[in-house]
Amino acid sequence: MTSSSEKRSRRQTLWALGGDVSGAFGDLGTLLPYVIAATTLGVLAPRPVFIGFAVGYLLVALLYRAPIAVQPMKALGAMMLVGGLTAGETALVGTTLGLILLALAATPYLGRAARALPQSVTVGLQAGLGLMLVALALKMMATGWWLALPAMAALGLSWLWPRGPWALLVVVAALWLAPGDTLPAAMNATPVGDGISPTSVAGGVLAQLPLTLLNAVVVAAAVSHSLFPGAAARVSERRLAASSGLLNLVLTPLGAMPMCHGAGGMAAHYRFGARSLIAPLTMAAACALAALQGDAIVAWLVAIPTPVVGALLAFAGIELTLSKRLFDARPDCRPVIGATAVATLIGGALVGLVAGLASERLRRHLVHRRATGVPPRRG
Repeated sequence: MTSSSEKRSRRQTLWALGGDVSGAFGDLGTLLPYVIAATTLGVLAPRPVFIGFAVGYLLVALLYRAPIAVQPMKALGAMMLVGGLTAGETALVGTTLGLILLALAATPYLGRAARALPQSVTVGLQAGLGLMLVALALKMMATGWWLALPAMAALGLSWLWPRGPWALLVVVAALWLAPGDTLPAAMNATPVGDGISPTSVAGGVLAQLPLTLLNAVVVAAAVSHSLFPGAAARVSERRLAASSGLLNLVLTPLGAMPMCHGAGGMAAHYRFGARSLIAPLTMAAACALAALQGDAIVAWLVAIPTPVVGALLAFAGIELTLSKRLFDARPDCRPVIGATAVATLIGGALVGLVAGLASERLRRHLVHRRATGVPPRRG
């Protein structure tokens, strides 16, 4: 006869497994908008894109053994969607970024630079990036509040039972309620625009590199250490740069979308229950199915209503903004965090970094004056 403790342990194991499976799909709010748009516009073909994410999540599971996100590079995704990059240019930009990231990972300077960045600035960047996700999510949810609000209510259960399968249930319900639209013709199209402009390539690299180094390396390492302390020894700035660089160097020439390890994606995976390597393995299997089973799987993803994707994205943004380090910050650091977050929301990660460093320098100057008994000058 099975004892009560064994039954309880079995239920806890099943509940944890359900959380990992649910959390695996928690980052769809970030992944789907870029992937669906790029493939339906014919810039990239769906199969190599999904194969790329499958390989990326498999690498994450093997290398980090934790729910480290694999996301589209947002600046490049935006440039693709507005016609700023062709398929050939996207591949060349991804390859170039891969080489740069691998070169940086091979030196000790990346880790030193990350450790030199004040924690108040890092927390502010994280909060600002979270607010950017929330702002985008609100726009997406505004296209259909009648779908967004029930999705938000269901996802809100994650605050009570963090490892419940809420994200998975919302996605399944959205697919069940979605109209049976046919697959857009562009999904079957050959990628268009193979011309390469050196100006466009250089612009893509310069637009994406600072964001990747800040959000997908420095902030991502800090977020992973906070959310997944058991994997802290395996996750570092240099390793994140190396794995991102390897993925882009090998896969973008084959038609994959440029990828990185976004901090917001880690927050989304964690919010909806992901805690172990089961989550990235689940996502790798789902992406492989989407690639190998053809247009049917891709059509299901396209059928997920935009307001539901926005609700998933909103929770990722909230999780990223309201970090533990935000509440643990000293009172004199909070103005720096706020200034960095607002500047990031308005001008992006690079503007936020500059504003944060300037604010932190001013804070230290004022603290030093108080400590030495010299009052700060009044303006």
